[in-house]
Amino acid sequence: MVEGHVAPGFESVRDEFERNFRERRELGAAVAAYHRGEKVVDLWGGHRDRDGTKPWEEDTMVLVFSTSKGLAATAVALAHSRGLIDYDERVAAYWPQFAQNGKEKVTVRQLLGHEAGLCAIDERLSSRNLGDTAEVDRILAAQTPAWRPGTRHGYHALSIGWYESALISRVDPDGRRLGRFFAEEIAEPLGLEFYFGLPSDMRRDRVARIKAPDPVTLAREFRNVPPQMARAFFNRQSLTSKVFGNPRLRSAATLDSSRYRALEIPAGGGIGQVRSIARAYSDLARGGHEIGIGQATLDELTAPATEPSGGAMDLVLHVPTMFSLGYAKPSEVAPFGTSETSFGHPGAGGSFAFADPDAEVSFAYAMNRMGLYLFDDPREKALRDALYECVAARESTPAPSSTG
Repeated sequence: MVEGHVAPGFESVRDEFERNFRERRELGAAVAAYHRGEKVVDLWGGHRDRDGTKPWEEDTMVLVFSTSKGLAATAVALAHSRGLIDYDERVAAYWPQFAQNGKEKVTVRQLLGHEAGLCAIDERLSSRNLGDTAEVDRILAAQTPAWRPGTRHGYHALSIGWYESALISRVDPDGRRLGRFFAEEIAEPLGLEFYFGLPSDMRRDRVARIKAPDPVTLAREFRNVPPQMARAFFNRQSLTSKVFGNPRLRSAATLDSSRYRALEIPAGGGIGQVRSIARAYSDLARGGHEIGIGQATLDELTAPATEPSGGAMDLVLHVPTMFSLGYAKPSEVAPFGTSETSFGHPGAGGSFAFADPDAEVSFAYAMNRMGLYLFDDPREKALRDALYECVAARESTPAPSSTG
């Protein structure tokens, strides 16, 4: 069921990955990790189709939902490093139309920190109008904030990516949207295969098919959804329902349909190889030099997240969360990495990827059978814990003596 390799001393990660298939109902998945720039884990296994007939192969790609957000944020970070964007400048300074309906003072930092109140979009979005960037930008610019920007935060599940793309297109000298900017400035230099908008000539059978939770899984795992969030889902007037109800999808797995795969959805529609995600975060974990992230930008990314004035309670997810500059940061309910310098993002269904600069570790995991954990899916958590145990063991082993 499992192929790939691990470096000596990282065998327990493979053991847990195999255990996912035996005991944790894994269908198909991949996991990759780097330590000090060395790829120490690169595993894949199971099946890429829903029926369990086609093997997950070395070059299989998969939709990673909100794990996409971290890679989109890296594109914005690169723009910051090049002096194209100032995190503390007003968004409207770059995009004047954005100033409509009470948004004239919203800063880039507030927008990327999910503090702008733009998590729910009032005008209907669909696969038909999301391909029209001018129309999407018009809709985004006209949106009224759900709260006074900077006072609270709430998860901008899909909207944040479209706002990022609109911003990138206005500061990039070539007018590129985020997807093309990422492809040419990050993916190409690092040799990544990861897309915001799947190319039309891509073989469809290379992309794993997402399996939405079946009724048995829903019954068993729905208790893992935060209770207040679960209740809000069923209240059509709630902010949570409005955020996740536009565009109107039968389930999150609908983003895996051909009509959505082709669209640029930076906050939730990224598709690629898991090892490519780990490779991108490996560069960030070691300073970001390969793609040109400057020290001032890295200092911003590794700084602890700060709560908005109204506190850390997320008005959409209904649990305390911490965000900074487009990334999720470690928090009391969602700890990861070895310190607050870590940054990354989880995705619906169980995927997760991040950089840990203090330990010089990067990690990425994605699957095609969706779970219902907001964070710490047992399949992912087991791999992450095993990785850190291996890193700790490696660092406690004395280096070989150079003397005879």
